[in-house]
Amino acid sequence: MDNTMWVTNNTGWSDFILVGLFSQSKHPALLCVVIFVVFLMTLFGNTILILLIYSDAHLNTPMYFFISQLSLMDMMYISVTVPKMLMDQVMGVNKISAPECGVQMFLYLTLVGSEFFLLAAMAYDRYVAICHPLHYPILMNHRMCLLLVSGCWFLGSVDGFMLTPVTMTFPFCRSQEIHHFFCEVPALMKLSCSDTSLYETLMYLCCVLMLLIPVIVISSSYSFILLTIYKMNSAEGRKKAFTTCASHMTVVILFYGAAVYTYMLPSSYHTPEKDMIVSVFYTILTPVLNPIIYSLRNKDVTGALKKMLNVESVFQETIK
Repeated sequence: MDNTMWVTNNTGWSDFILVGLFSQSKHPALLCVVIFVVFLMTLFGNTILILLIYSDAHLNTPMYFFISQLSLMDMMYISVTVPKMLMDQVMGVNKISAPECGVQMFLYLTLVGSEFFLLAAMAYDRYVAICHPLHYPILMNHRMCLLLVSGCWFLGSVDGFMLTPVTMTFPFCRSQEIHHFFCEVPALMKLSCSDTSLYETLMYLCCVLMLLIPVIVISSSYSFILLTIYKMNSAEGRKKAFTTCASHMTVVILFYGAAVYTYMLPSSYHTPEKDMIVSVFYTILTPVLNPIIYSLRNKDVTGALKKMLNVESVFQETIK
């Protein structure tokens, strides 16, 4: 076997080649522009949402604190993969070194894991707000919110620390070409020349646990929420509760659905093309959709945005 096709710790690291989205596209330049625009929209939308939450007193609540953390994760999430992909396309280079691949994989896994648990924390917050409104200020005080968010980040990093070192110590000798646009564990495992079945089983169990705990929390929270809404006498109260929960459930379905496909379905269901399409969905599209979902249907956020725009327009007129 050609030595250039052997990548191990023992013989020295070699670069991987990312065979990404653009090689599959008939119009790579147009696709590059579209992804760049989506990337800018993601950064702009999530930054505006974070600024609104921290500048408007009406949005200084636990629910919006969690939304601001979700926006922060989404900004970091898309920044881990997209800038590298776009730069490679512009520069005509599609290589990534093994250390860079490991760092990208660790950050990606950490952010994905953190978002899993954050969505569960957000569901619990809605459960307390709707089912125990009188105890809400006590149960969801600032200290508790910080504790929950810190726990989400910690559990996400555990996922990264568990999977990244093991994945990167496998010998990769089948090819240097990763049929993906970033270093994702399943795509990298396909390059290994050793038996990875045990590791894939353990990774599957780890992902089941990472998904199962948040899913149980979310399912339980929304079961109690639906029962409480059903018992409400006020039609306005029902509508407000449904609207608040609908936004969160939309994000949950989008994010968890893609994650279940990527990490829990058997390899027979996967092809490089399908994997890339699903990854585009939750790596590039979901981060740009989240601020839209949480802002367009939310009167508090749109009200804060109008207030900010009015203040800016008054300020500009004063300068003139």
